[in-house]
Amino acid sequence: MMEHFTDIFNIGLFQNTLRTATPVILAAMGGLMTEHAGIMNIGMDGMILIGAFAAVAFSYTMASAAMGVIAAVLCGILIGLFFALFVVKLKSDEFIIGMALNTFAGGLTIYLLRTIFGVQGTFANSGIQPLPTVHIDFLDSIPVLGPLLNDNSVFIYITWAIVFLAWVFLYRTPYGFWLRAAGEHPQSLETAGISPQKMKLTASILCGILCGFAGAHLSLGYLTMFTEGMSNDRGFIAFACVIFGMANPPKVFLAALLFGFLDALGLRLQGVGMPSDLTATIPYLATVLMLVYVVVSSRHRKKKQAARELEMSGNA
Repeated sequence: MMEHFTDIFNIGLFQNTLRTATPVILAAMGGLMTEHAGIMNIGMDGMILIGAFAAVAFSYTMASAAMGVIAAVLCGILIGLFFALFVVKLKSDEFIIGMALNTFAGGLTIYLLRTIFGVQGTFANSGIQPLPTVHIDFLDSIPVLGPLLNDNSVFIYITWAIVFLAWVFLYRTPYGFWLRAAGEHPQSLETAGISPQKMKLTASILCGILCGFAGAHLSLGYLTMFTEGMSNDRGFIAFACVIFGMANPPKVFLAALLFGFLDALGLRLQGVGMPSDLTATIPYLATVLMLVYVVVSSRHRKKKQAARELEMSGNA
């Protein structure tokens, strides 16, 4: 029993937590931008998938991981513009457009995989250039932290910086204030001379960029290959993290880390003999529980607020 425990709960579990959580964190940082702007973006899974394919395709053909990342970001910008065109400009249903985007991304990447590389299922080749890893020498002498924080994909460290920058942008800059106002008080924002539509467009583009980063990390950092459907519902999980974390960057970051931990834990449990079909459900079950908690707590807050207002009106 103790042997199984140490096989599961060791430094490798927490290393894998960082790696599996990173694409979810990046996508969730993009998702909270659109959430603040008043857009429910459930098309992030498709954005991640197209970013992952573009990263591998250009990393392989251009023999450069940097070109792969640039391609993923450019694809993210285009998809963000596409999403905003339908949702913001044409006032289409955001749920339908998001689901259509996910379906389109799945079909497109399968078609391109077979057309460009002539393979089905997975494209893995030694010519794919992975993202560089970072080694910090002084951490070598520090137990636990050294092995945990060293030799990770550069995107893991960039992601932590993005979480901080997202918080600064939203709560310490006028642009962040305008973006939040576009979702909460669009008429007041327009009265002040700022276009809510432009801020919603900005949020959609930022979401596309960050989902492009997520896809690039997934196919060049976490893995070095492209597999059909490799986003594996991470966009939906990122959306759940946004809701659970109330679109607050640090809280969303912690929610995504929790998912990463549970995902990594599931892989470890497979190693000690648990059925993969069972362990694969762990992060998704946690996602459902997150959403149930949000719904229940939201109702509880509304009841308390209604009771407080009733009490105040009675006292008056």
